[in-house]
Amino acid sequence: MPASLTSRSKFLVLGRAGMDFYADPPGAEAERATRFTTALGGSSGNIAAGIARHGLSVSLLTCVSDDSIGRFVLNQLKNYGIGTEHVRVLSGESRTSLAVTETRIENTQNTLYRNNASDLLLSEDQVLGVAFEAFDSLVLTGTALAASPSREATLTAMERARAAGALVVIDLDYRPYSWPSAKEAAEIYRAAIEAADVVVGNDDEFAVVANGTHEDGLKLAGKLGSSDKTTIYKMGERGSIAFSPGRSFETGIFAVDAIKPMGAGDAFMASLMASLAAELSLEDAVLRGSAAAAMVVSKFGCAPAMPTPAELGVFLSNHSAPQS
Repeated sequence: MPASLTSRSKFLVLGRAGMDFYADPPGAEAERATRFTTALGGSSGNIAAGIARHGLSVSLLTCVSDDSIGRFVLNQLKNYGIGTEHVRVLSGESRTSLAVTETRIENTQNTLYRNNASDLLLSEDQVLGVAFEAFDSLVLTGTALAASPSREATLTAMERARAAGALVVIDLDYRPYSWPSAKEAAEIYRAAIEAADVVVGNDDEFAVVANGTHEDGLKLAGKLGSSDKTTIYKMGERGSIAFSPGRSFETGIFAVDAIKPMGAGDAFMASLMASLAAELSLEDAVLRGSAAAAMVVSKFGCAPAMPTPAELGVFLSNHSAPQS
């Protein structure tokens, strides 16, 4: 790894946090539901919650709207023990993201409201107010790169974090609906990857960055991993391949009875980072990330389902290591 983490490490997570609005009970279709259950949501919000569940120090860098949804998110962050000193509350017409979703594995509907999204109004001025030397790692999701001014602010954050000696980690988290075109996304992602130490993404996302096929994306992940970066190339049910200078290895997935498809990537990232902070090997960190992903898709919610170290340990003791 290009930088080291310890159990005393402080994490800064950059990107979207919002409200998840789940049709209840599990299995219900949103249009037929008679009640809904709320939870903290958003990829970066979920990752921060997962890191906090491991007992680590973590803060969020984002913007929320000055309304009931924004205040819900702030309250949830505080309930998880996530620092909000770098969360800016915006007045005006921007809105915190709201996801109306379902807990079912087939034909899952997930309707995301992100018109004039508050998190995409993250500014360079806000980033310049962050003392990056106080953090050991910056973890961000690629959604923050999709529009200005968040795009420029995020790239600045990556540069300043790296200059401060922090480990810079990006989850590609490509959402086509957020970008003007895949071509523009590829260009911006490549610039961001240059400033990152660790790059995590799935086969579709690496293909977009490579402007090609899954094969092209896999070659790109391998090429990046043979330089000074660590890359983790996720392949869904086929597991993942990790590349770092001088080595690569494959990891399978844990078989579970999934009740929803969401949250796996966020859980993977959170437990990956927490495991590296526990000074485990990259192999063990990826394995524990895969276990956390399996746990979250088999439980209700995303942030509420993030495992503690004890829960993760019980799961690993009861499940055989997956075969790649």
